[in-house]
Amino acid sequence: MGKYSIKELEKLSGIKAHTIRIWEKRYNLIEPHRTKTNIRYYSDEDLKKIINVSTLNTHGIKISLIAQLSESELSQKVFDLSIQHNQSDIHIDKLITSMLDLDEEKFVADISLLESKFGFEETMTTIIYPFLIKIGVLWQTGNITPAHEHFISNIIRQRVIVAIASLKIATKKALRVVLFLPENELHEIGLLMHHYIVRKAGLLSYYLGQSVPFEDLKQVCETHKPHMLITSLTSHPAPHALDTYLKHVCQAFPQSAVFASGALVRKTSYHHHPNLKVFETAEQLKELIKAFR
Repeated sequence: MGKYSIKELEKLSGIKAHTIRIWEKRYNLIEPHRTKTNIRYYSDEDLKKIINVSTLNTHGIKISLIAQLSESELSQKVFDLSIQHNQSDIHIDKLITSMLDLDEEKFVADISLLESKFGFEETMTTIIYPFLIKIGVLWQTGNITPAHEHFISNIIRQRVIVAIASLKIATKKALRVVLFLPENELHEIGLLMHHYIVRKAGLLSYYLGQSVPFEDLKQVCETHKPHMLITSLTSHPAPHALDTYLKHVCQAFPQSAVFASGALVRKTSYHHHPNLKVFETAEQLKELIKAFR
């Protein structure tokens, strides 16, 4: 079971801590638990509820009315709202609640519904991509277990791999791209999505995947001489070693543009190098590719 501080609840739900406390007292929406040392914390159920409350309140339903809803009525209202509106935040929050429940049937049904409504690429770039970033907050705070991560990763991974396989492989005349994760980095979903974007853009891709030793990366690059390298850094290298690692990659491949993304890059300071480009979203990656051409 996850244990969330009120600040973590604020970050994940978008509702200010001060507001959450008011809602606790005035409407009895959620009741914090306490540790043996009397420190307040919130459970997965509290997080799911406050996310659903936030979704409805953001879309114009008064908190006094929301407070009267049962758990099932609350979930149904959010579902109805997701059918009526196209805002990505609603769909992202629904996926988070399905993930916390480890409800594969519901999670797959949610993604399938989104793909039928928006198409695969828009679902991945505007909903799944920011969903994974939000999941990164849960991972960093220790509030999702390896079971949650494997549950999410396997479902999304299978869908992205199938989508990549359906795309045409570019000719040898196209711009060449090598996609890789550094040694010990196993968080592959972001890189797979980058691979889909690269191949969809008509670039010739060489996908190396997880935990690639630097010498192996050098060997591949010496053979294929890529125009671009793309990586995603979530848990490796260690934060204090990030700048050294990025410098090492950029200097080892000065003729290639190095595109880097991931939670480590977003949260850790580093020096900028002439051939280093950092991005956060799928749309930003598309723009980098477009500008490179």
